[in-house]
Amino acid sequence: MELNKKGFTHKLWRTIASIQTGVVLLILVVIFAAVGTIVLQRPATDPDEMQTAYSPQVLSILDALRLTDVFHSWWFLGLVVLVSLSIIAASIDRFPNAWRYFSRPYKYPDPTFRRALHPQRTIAISNSDEESGLVAAERALHSIGLKPERVIREDHFGIFAERHRISEMAVYIVHASLLLIFSGWIIDGVYGWRGTLTLNEGQSSNVVELRDGKTRTLPYAIRCDSAGQENYKDGTPKKWWSKLAVVEGGRDVKSKEIVVNDPLLYRGVRFYQSSFGETAKVQKLVISATPNPAFKSSSTLAALNSSRQNPNSDPDNIKEIAFTVGDTADLDTDTSLRFAEFIPDYAVRDGQVYKRSNEIGSPAAHLVVTSKRAGKSFDVWFPKLEEIADNSQAPYLLEPKNLQLAHFTGLQVSHEPGQWGIWSGVVLMGIGLTFVFYVVHVRFWALPVRDAKTGALSLWIGGSANRNRDAFEQRFNDLAASVEEELKTNSLTALREQVVTAAGN
Repeated sequence: MELNKKGFTHKLWRTIASIQTGVVLLILVVIFAAVGTIVLQRPATDPDEMQTAYSPQVLSILDALRLTDVFHSWWFLGLVVLVSLSIIAASIDRFPNAWRYFSRPYKYPDPTFRRALHPQRTIAISNSDEESGLVAAERALHSIGLKPERVIREDHFGIFAERHRISEMAVYIVHASLLLIFSGWIIDGVYGWRGTLTLNEGQSSNVVELRDGKTRTLPYAIRCDSAGQENYKDGTPKKWWSKLAVVEGGRDVKSKEIVVNDPLLYRGVRFYQSSFGETAKVQKLVISATPNPAFKSSSTLAALNSSRQNPNSDPDNIKEIAFTVGDTADLDTDTSLRFAEFIPDYAVRDGQVYKRSNEIGSPAAHLVVTSKRAGKSFDVWFPKLEEIADNSQAPYLLEPKNLQLAHFTGLQVSHEPGQWGIWSGVVLMGIGLTFVFYVVHVRFWALPVRDAKTGALSLWIGGSANRNRDAFEQRFNDLAASVEEELKTNSLTALREQVVTAAGN
């Protein structure tokens, strides 16, 4: 029983540490991550847009499978955990050999290694001139920027040179980067949350609506001081912006003007600009008021006669008044004007004006002009509503000049405590992939060898690269040619010296 348990444990470990297992799991993670980018995700997508994109049956299936919230689903996080375990197991299983290879480089090749190595080259040298061969190899290696070292084995010398040994550990840098990214995903999936917060200008709130319909109360409030939209010359929106302030302990502790992709960050929570629009609250209504000649009131006639007698002071006696709902203004000593109500979306039925919805649709403004001398009030509507409005009978003819509605800002709120791991992993992966693709571990050996049959001495040169072997082979051939040229030069020099010595004798 004990043996069976050990055998099962060993098989399970080998399966988890298998490269094939890791590749399959990694492919599944990539596939489902792609699904998460193709299928509309909550809460980033407006519910109405979700219902427009998918039929109710399809949407219910997607929700049930958590495909509308892939990156926070239990099965996706479980898959990420399995990939992480596979990477850890594979690294543990292979790291000891890799570390031995890294910490104790193979500097003196034995005959078996030399026979199997490619590329290699054998260059004949004088039977008593091992040193010249080694010196030639050293010079050639120095010429390509390497630092050769002499290796002693019994009564033989060899030369070893290498570059970028760290490249052999690049795969573990990539493994570490993947683990950081996956750990960030897991932390975000377990502890992170996303929601929305909608604020009118001047409004503050600390309650965030989460994706599952629940709410989260922040220990501080966010206030929207103002919001707006910048347009291109053709009128299309260029950007939305919001001036936000963080209110904590009754005072403003931080403020920032945010735009898309430039959020406000406070205590690990990000507030992104996601939407913008007008509210049903009037910020300012500007109207012009002109005395009505048809209205027989002494004050309005006096105002009209004054404008005719002194036209330079106030042309047509037009007054411009800016106010909001509930404000009152005096038009003259006898007449006042009150902004009674604003209806964002009106409808008329049975001689009455009703509010159809709270959204901006067909807006209407109701003003009341009161004449003390006449002892009555007149209802003025913009737009003019037939059979209801007294626009033409009022003491003053009113005309709207400008209507400014208050704005709201829609914020995406997210707490993603694992982002440090994800971004650190991305940076580390960039470093690791740079080593994988662009940093090549190259090794060169050179040592004099004697043929067992003939006793002839030659300089054996070999090289190895962990990638880009075709390019390395050309580089090796250039090195070997350089060594041969150096040996020929040395031979000619030695021959000249012998000739000169013989001639001198």
